[in-house]
Amino acid sequence: MSKFVRSSKYRHVFGKPARSEDCFSGIKLSKTAWDSNLIKANPKFVAVCWETGGGGAVGILNQKNTGKLGTVPLVAGHKGPVLDIDFNPFNDNLLATASEDCYVKIWHLPDAGLTSNLTAENAVQDLRGHTRKVGTCDFNPVANNVLATSATDYSVRLWDIEKGSELFTVNAAATNIIQCLAWNYNGSLLAQLSKDKKLRLIDPRQSKVASEVVGHEGVKGGRCTWLGKKELIFSVGFGKSGSQRQYSIYDPKDMSKPVVPPTNIDSSAGILMPFYDSDTNCLFLAGKGDGNIRYYEITSDPGIIFYLSEYKSNSPTKGMASLPKRGVDVNSNEIVRLYKVVDDIVEPISFTVPRKSDSFADDIFPDCASDEPALSSSEWAGGSDSDPKTVSLAPGFVKTTTKADFNPVKQEAPVGPTTEAELREEYEKLKKRVAYLEAEIIKKDARIKELES
Repeated sequence: MSKFVRSSKYRHVFGKPARSEDCFSGIKLSKTAWDSNLIKANPKFVAVCWETGGGGAVGILNQKNTGKLGTVPLVAGHKGPVLDIDFNPFNDNLLATASEDCYVKIWHLPDAGLTSNLTAENAVQDLRGHTRKVGTCDFNPVANNVLATSATDYSVRLWDIEKGSELFTVNAAATNIIQCLAWNYNGSLLAQLSKDKKLRLIDPRQSKVASEVVGHEGVKGGRCTWLGKKELIFSVGFGKSGSQRQYSIYDPKDMSKPVVPPTNIDSSAGILMPFYDSDTNCLFLAGKGDGNIRYYEITSDPGIIFYLSEYKSNSPTKGMASLPKRGVDVNSNEIVRLYKVVDDIVEPISFTVPRKSDSFADDIFPDCASDEPALSSSEWAGGSDSDPKTVSLAPGFVKTTTKADFNPVKQEAPVGPTTEAELREEYEKLKKRVAYLEAEIIKKDARIKELES
């Protein structure tokens, strides 16, 4: 990382927190021990993993209704805590929730926001397949209605959320908790970082791990993200000492040697959350438990990553989300907006390029990813690739009013035995299965003793 002064249009970017009346106050952030960002945002809504007495819930905040919150309508359809959430990039009204109860659910939010709680019966789709708690869910950035999930059964599954069907499965993609999944720019590959200290490149349509490498040596885990069109993988984690936070950059074409080797940032216990803006090539790092947000510029110059500046605050971060680029305020030259969770407040932070001119700055606002999919789920599953469709943010830009198609075919939950005969038959099957597994354990124990002697 270089800190010498260099020419860059983003060298003077500064972060400014929103006024108190433009924040959301009165939230009840989930107290789950799972290490996720706990918040997601789009131009219409902010979703927050919510603390409830039983089961799991998500609070839905309308972007137009800031200030002190009253009673917040909840998406409350899970039997266990919600561990991760994500909005459909092509339909701001669709939300995916992943839970400790092993299920992933899809919810449709009204344009005006919720007026009452949604329960399990209101879910427009249930995705069943994982056998242990589901920790991550991430929508494909190019293909409509394609969702990637990972769970503590160490599998990665790809879903068509409209049909409610599983497209592909990558089994044994890790040997410890999967902490992060990240799609590349054209939605053809996944990067995965897990607590077994390995960074993996997954080809989901081939259902295989294409390559893997030992990343950061610390046991606390980390996160990863793709550096947009540069097709590089950026990872953050901890050094061997356990307190040194680091970053690395890898080329997926050859992951045996990092492009940028593990580089120390600072000493702190909080996991780092990376957010990359592919339009400006600016990278933001926010740490849990920190008040500060560091930001860098990614270039093609030798060194690749250059330090820009740091947003400083005394309020520790509990969660963080980034607004899609199509939602920023171009009139104030806002290039990125992050949503920071502090105690019971969600605080928007605008990162702005200072300019004297009031005219549209087309050099810092190139065409960005639009809310129109480039591929259907069936096209993507069939092997087609495409870059995201783009849209101009110049004055006169009209936001899409029609949403991407979503006509769910809800899958019914499997029905168990109902009659006495069916129950007895199922009981006999299970008894035989238990006897078989007990015999296998005895064989394994005997083999272990034999090897030990």
